[in-house]
Amino acid sequence: MPRVADHEERRQQVAAAAGRLIATEGLKAATVAKTAAEAGISVGLVQHYFRTKDEMLVFTYRHILETVEHRLAELVVRSEKAGTRIEHTLLDGLAETMPLDEQRRQECRVALAFTGRAVDDPDLAEVKAGALRRLRSLIATAVNNAKECGEVPSTTDATTEAARIAAYTDGLTAHLYTAPDGLRPEAALAALGDHLAGVFTGECRLRGKGPGVRPGRSG
Repeated sequence: MPRVADHEERRQQVAAAAGRLIATEGLKAATVAKTAAEAGISVGLVQHYFRTKDEMLVFTYRHILETVEHRLAELVVRSEKAGTRIEHTLLDGLAETMPLDEQRRQECRVALAFTGRAVDDPDLAEVKAGALRRLRSLIATAVNNAKECGEVPSTTDATTEAARIAAYTDGLTAHLYTAPDGLRPEAALAALGDHLAGVFTGECRLRGKGPGVRPGRSG
């Protein structure tokens, strides 16, 4: 019997192949046959791990989102160890979700392709909603932690601010991807930095404590 780890690794291999096809040719290119060829395996093996094309696409969407989230989590750990200001950690983290280079642009294309399909697909819609909930929660935790250390005014509503920051980031992302000639990556990043600077207006009182943005660090 194949090990569970092998099963998951193979599913991720298929998802990565489907993601590459979507990033270069669009969502329609991610057929079972073309995905199998891209992954270097048989159609039958793809169908062994995914009963339907829709199941494969839902897993692919989740895999792409989790790849970005994992990268963000690693950034947070590094920033916490370095004692980086929460505002700057949050800016760097949000930048991981924006099409600021070729890799992130391809990830963005895949995410946007699935966003369109999610309008009529409840399973994809739930994957997208879950990712947005996790992002807002992460931002809200960052704001709450920043309130504790003095970077953010104590009267700030973290939930409301998290929704605003997420929406602002989404807007910049859409403009960067659809009209890159009108908004350059450095300008988008500067605009997001200016927006965060309007929220994180104070100085941290806990120097050397390395306050982070992960859930569980606020009271």
